[in-house]
Amino acid sequence: MGDILAVKNISYRYQDTIPALVDVSLGINGGGRYAVIGANGSGKSTLLRIMSGLLYPDRGTVTFQEREVSERTLRNRDFLRFFRAGVGYLFQDSDVQLFCPTVFDELIFGPMQLGLEKGESKDRADEIMKMLDLEGLKDRPPYMLSGGEKKRVAFGSVLTMNPQVLLLDEPASGLDPRTQCLLTELIFELSQAGKTILISTHDLALVSEFQPTVAVLSEDHHIETIGFADDILRDEDLLLKVNLIHEHIHFHGKTTHIHRHSHYAWHRHPETED
Repeated sequence: MGDILAVKNISYRYQDTIPALVDVSLGINGGGRYAVIGANGSGKSTLLRIMSGLLYPDRGTVTFQEREVSERTLRNRDFLRFFRAGVGYLFQDSDVQLFCPTVFDELIFGPMQLGLEKGESKDRADEIMKMLDLEGLKDRPPYMLSGGEKKRVAFGSVLTMNPQVLLLDEPASGLDPRTQCLLTELIFELSQAGKTILISTHDLALVSEFQPTVAVLSEDHHIETIGFADDILRDEDLLLKVNLIHEHIHFHGKTTHIHRHSHYAWHRHPETED
């Protein structure tokens, strides 16, 4: 498949002065797995928000299925519905995404806005509640949920719209191990079902596990390189340059030792272990 969603030569500044992205181009193919990695402040979230039509670049273009995504085109109700049905975005901060009175209302809101009948919308909400183990929270207001529960509800509110493309901003950040495992496994299942997935993360363990095509953002807010996950993760000079790993200095008497350190470990499946 060709690019289903793409940005070309986009740049963006906050308040017209603070650079967030500089001349960034990235295309994602239908059904593919992708990750944008970089240090905090490199522009990962900004890039995903632009790709989701929540921000508009100062320069450059965004396209979805070869149609321009811009402030002008999204004023067209038909295109807006087409785009919102096709591209789902999960915020890093779930509190930004949740605004309805109950969990059930959060899950049914998206399909109803897309014009689905109430019965079909309810069926989708019920299916996602079961998938994400939210049935016991159906009538609870979001402000009474834990952080992990909020993340599951926010993800569910995206999945009920059944988008082709999922843009997931730091999906495993700040979660307890059980919720992190649940969402990671779900992301794998969605990928295997043919969804196009782009995650932003500085979690190299997730990149190692997910094995996506990786775009590396520098602290100067441009794409340093794009490549296969294993190649990127083996390139310690690159990871050090973009501040995803760091060097430790140890002193032993008159001897100085310097070694590189990262907060992830390679995951090896049993069938590949020696």
